[in-house]
Amino acid sequence: MGGPHGHKLHFHGHSPVHRAPAHLKILALLGFVLVVVATPREWYWAFAAYFAVLAVVVAISRVPPTYLLKRMVVEIPFVVFALLLPFVAHGPQTEVLGVSVSQSGLLAAWGLLVKGTLGVLASLTLAATTEPQELLAGLERLRLPNLLVQIMGFMIRYLDVVTSEMHRMKVARESRGFTARNPRHWPVLAKSAGALFIRSYERGERVHLAMLSRGYTGRMPRQ
Repeated sequence: MGGPHGHKLHFHGHSPVHRAPAHLKILALLGFVLVVVATPREWYWAFAAYFAVLAVVVAISRVPPTYLLKRMVVEIPFVVFALLLPFVAHGPQTEVLGVSVSQSGLLAAWGLLVKGTLGVLASLTLAATTEPQELLAGLERLRLPNLLVQIMGFMIRYLDVVTSEMHRMKVARESRGFTARNPRHWPVLAKSAGALFIRSYERGERVHLAMLSRGYTGRMPRQ
């Protein structure tokens, strides 16, 4: 049986996709994204084939589709932007459901939506089938600069810490009767964001000093 495990994006399982080497999955994702981006927007059959390939991979991985769909909310800003394109773009007009929209904007919106959705879905599939530490090891095997791998490792490790601290600050504000309802409350939110940044920066400094005191030489040992 599979289930959420480890990082929030990872879905624990033992499928062939889960067992595949991380560096090969990273290369497959990069290749897939490059092919999708390079595909002309008018090649509708190609995008249907890409979705079919992803559907097969998801089926083999045994990751529930709903698990991935819930996490695709990250794409919402791109969806909103794409929906606006037909109304702001110039050029010949056409009618869709009785509304006049730009033909070029409509095509651009389609391209942005389909390519963005494919990229996000493929990335989520990689994250759902690969543990964060395996991803870092895969990046190292692909000869990504060690310093970048370390930065990504710390980002993954402390993301939950910062998120939890942000939630505690939100609870503290609400316990004092504060609720952000209009732009007049933005200064309070800005101060909270500034305080969170300072705390995160200070935590990073303390962690760095602790690493140096333990003989850190520029490379992190793998557990």
